[in-house]
Amino acid sequence: MSTATTTPPSTLQVLRHWRSSDERTRLLQVVQPTLIGLIDGTISTLAPIFAAAYAAGPRTALLVGLAAALGAAISMGMSEALSDDGAITGRGSAVARGLLTGGATFVGGTAHALPFLIGDRETALAVAYAVVSVELVLIAVVRQRYLQVPWLGSLVQVTLGGIVVTVVGILVGHA
Repeated sequence: MSTATTTPPSTLQVLRHWRSSDERTRLLQVVQPTLIGLIDGTISTLAPIFAAAYAAGPRTALLVGLAAALGAAISMGMSEALSDDGAITGRGSAVARGLLTGGATFVGGTAHALPFLIGDRETALAVAYAVVSVELVLIAVVRQRYLQVPWLGSLVQVTLGGIVVTVVGILVGHA
C-alpha cells in the first residue's frame, strides 16, 4: 500500500502555471479558491470583531479578529483541500487550492482586525469600517473581472452580506 504525499508548489511554480494556463484553468484553480477565501475571511469575521469592539474594546477586538481569521483560514483551507482532489473536476492541486483559500481567508479576516491596534475605539471603528468598505469593493471588482458579474449587482451582493453580518456583530456587542 503506497501513500502519496503532495508538497506545496513554490511561488515560482504557481506563477509559471498561471502564465501557461488558459482563462478557464486560471478561474478554476486560482481565482475561485482565492475569491472564496477572501469573501469568507472578510464577511465571516465581521460579527465577532465588531461584537468584541463594542462589548470589550479595541484590544479584545484585535485578538478576537486574529483568532477568527486564523481559525477561518485553517477551516477554509482544509475544506477546500479536502473537498476535491481536482482529478475529476479539473480544479487542480488540492494542496494549492487549500493554501490559496486559507491564505485569502486569513488576509480577508485580518485586514479589518488590524485597525484595532489603535487604542481609541471610535477611531479604530472608523478605520475598520473604511477597510471593510475597501475589501468589499475589491471583492466586487474581482467578481466583475473574472466571473462577469455586473459591477453594481456584485457590489450590492457583497455589501449587503457585509452589512448584515456587521449589524449582527454590533447588536451582539451591545447586548
